[in-house]
Amino acid sequence: MKPTIGIEVHVELKSMAKAFSLSKNNFNDEVNSNINVIDLGHPGVLPRVNKGVIDMALKACLALNFKINRLMHFDRKNYFYPDLPKGYQITQQDTPIGYDGYVEVSNKKIYLERMHIEEDTCKSIHTTDTLLNFNRSGVPLIEIVTKPCIESGAEAMEYLEKLRETLLYLGISDVKIEEGSMRCDVNVSVSDSDKLGTKCEVKNIGSISNVGLAIDYEIKRQEELIKKGGKIVPQTRRFDDKTKTTILMRYKETGNDYRYFPEPDIPFIYIDDEWLKNISDNMPVLTDELKNKYVSLGINSNNIKTIIANRNICNFLEEVIEDVNPVIASNLLTGDILSYLNKNIIKIEDTKLTKNNFIKLVNLLDKKTISSKQAKEIINIILEDEKDVLEIVKENNLEQISDDSLILDIVTKVIKNNPDSVKDFKDGKDRAIKYLMGQIMKESKGQINPNLANEALIRELSKY
Repeated sequence: MKPTIGIEVHVELKSMAKAFSLSKNNFNDEVNSNINVIDLGHPGVLPRVNKGVIDMALKACLALNFKINRLMHFDRKNYFYPDLPKGYQITQQDTPIGYDGYVEVSNKKIYLERMHIEEDTCKSIHTTDTLLNFNRSGVPLIEIVTKPCIESGAEAMEYLEKLRETLLYLGISDVKIEEGSMRCDVNVSVSDSDKLGTKCEVKNIGSISNVGLAIDYEIKRQEELIKKGGKIVPQTRRFDDKTKTTILMRYKETGNDYRYFPEPDIPFIYIDDEWLKNISDNMPVLTDELKNKYVSLGINSNNIKTIIANRNICNFLEEVIEDVNPVIASNLLTGDILSYLNKNIIKIEDTKLTKNNFIKLVNLLDKKTISSKQAKEIINIILEDEKDVLEIVKENNLEQISDDSLILDIVTKVIKNNPDSVKDFKDGKDRAIKYLMGQIMKESKGQINPNLANEALIRELSKY
């Protein structure tokens, strides 16, 4: 049997104002504080297009390889629900800003049917009454719709991760699916012939991993039903993250008639060459380019994945990468520094770490002036104190012993004091080297360069 999946993604944009009014775009402010008569749907009020929203949508179009409708208009989608006080939603039906795009994942293209701009509804809270928070009313959205070309839950997750990181690095959205700024609905069908099966929609999926689970469960459910001779009927279902199953919400007995027609209060908008060129010339560096750059610099794949997944860490690395060894820098950022940030639930900009101090620390490691163990001690200090790295090294006597003559003195002393271990070495026992290195580190109070000390130890032992 062949599964076919299509995905609809709504993404809230980080504009200063809402899509069609001057109200502040911040849902998290005090309830019903960012509203005006346009958001409330008062009679006679007129919408006002936010150009910044169109700019953001154009950035997304270019990043996702969409063709662009140069002459576009908005439409009214008419339906009644308490969260829509006007009785209609301003959207784009006939002239979406983008069409025929694609995203590449694992050497496959996920084809995108369309991307359009629309306004969000207000937030409904259902208790004994229905409470409405109009802070979300009119928040700008882009809806990105794939063609039915996805074949598994894993492929869907990979697509969504790529989409999320692209929009995040464009700087147009927070794309936090768990907080609702990125919302996913999936359409799943299974067929035992060349024809597409009957699709069922799954809504209310709260994470990208759950999208994969919902799709895989729905494929299995439909396959088992077909094998038993049952018939798939159009349904809307929801994902239950406790049972990891999809649950019936309602049957789709008839199609919705939204009576779309062009929005009469907003004129047609023409995107000319100059407008589009200005957007194109100001596109940020996106993740594919960053990944290729990091690979060429020798950063390992695990570190690259971690850096890309943490935008603030990536930004910090980009600001210092020309002045440091990129491999050492990436190891520090994805290791002890990220561990500290996660433990304290803070961002890197919330610490005392300065770019100048970080550069000095990496360079000290690169020159082997300090050891990785000593670097750990320094990191804990500079994350909480702006004290200069060089001062910390001097005050705490942390400089690594790399002088050949000093290393030789320590090594020969340890060899002289441990004749039994020298005999073990001559007898071919590997543990002798480890033991003697431990004694060397103890003698130097952990300050000796371990690589140079190991080389000197083997060289001196070979003389016996």
